[in-house]
Amino acid sequence: MAAITTAMIKDLRERSGAGMMDCKQALDENAGDLDAAIDWLRKKGLSKAAKKSGRVAAEGLIGAIVAGNTGAVVEVNSETDFVARNDKFQDMVRKVTSQAPSANGDIAKLLAAKYPGTSQTVEAFVQEAIATIGENMGVRRTAAISVGQGVVADYLHNKIADGCGKIGVLVALESAGDKAKLLEFGRQIAMHIAATATTLVVNQDELAKDVVDRERAIYVEQAKAEPRNAGKSDEILAKASEGRLRKEFFGSVVLTQQVFVIDGKATIAEATKAAEKDVGAPIKITKFVRYQLGDGIEKKEEDFAAEVAKAVKGG
Repeated sequence: MAAITTAMIKDLRERSGAGMMDCKQALDENAGDLDAAIDWLRKKGLSKAAKKSGRVAAEGLIGAIVAGNTGAVVEVNSETDFVARNDKFQDMVRKVTSQAPSANGDIAKLLAAKYPGTSQTVEAFVQEAIATIGENMGVRRTAAISVGQGVVADYLHNKIADGCGKIGVLVALESAGDKAKLLEFGRQIAMHIAATATTLVVNQDELAKDVVDRERAIYVEQAKAEPRNAGKSDEILAKASEGRLRKEFFGSVVLTQQVFVIDGKATIAEATKAAEKDVGAPIKITKFVRYQLGDGIEKKEEDFAAEVAKAVKGG
């Protein structure tokens, strides 16, 4: 029987996407034959899908699509980036995303939709793929936005393949102007949103009053703590703090008040006004969605070398 080395385990893991201990067992069962071990993993996969579902899946891809006046984004997770770069996984993400516009942001509706080219639901197909690919996977979330007259522009950052990336953005722009030029400007806005993770709302009036009041109070307290402001009245400090509130807070979280990353000078509101001349009609940015892969998922840091050593020792 061939000795099972760390290199063999690593190679099998990369080719199959299966877990480390599964790879070691597959090689043990098949006398180190890599191809036979891959077949063994595939045959055993269906019975092990349930075990895999408990593992953290924080990698994967964001899919984005625009169908008519509706755009949709989907996050599909895997355990490793290696699987995210697998053609089959990417194809799955694209096909799941193709069903997202009709789901209109409803994750349950998306999971219950028919997976293209099969009689299975999206949820059932993904469960089967867990066994085939060898990792826990899941459709985590979806969102959709629409516009009456105008366009929905999409942008994928860190694009891995067609329709798939690490950050996905949709932005809706209402306008009766030239659609091609409007879409070009919309994609620039989407690129800006991808680069500014702090963006919360399109316009200042969308911010909740308690959120603004809390930030204002923080700036006032910071001003009071500065030695140069000793002896100044609360009224003066409050007025001075308004400038910081506008520049530091609103300028960070309100899209229209942010400096446009494309030119680094004009605000988004100013850039939109300038784009109206090119488009030939007023433009109103109404909504946006920004998905970044793994947002809110607690990732477990793993020592790959230690995991390999443990697997070889049979631990």
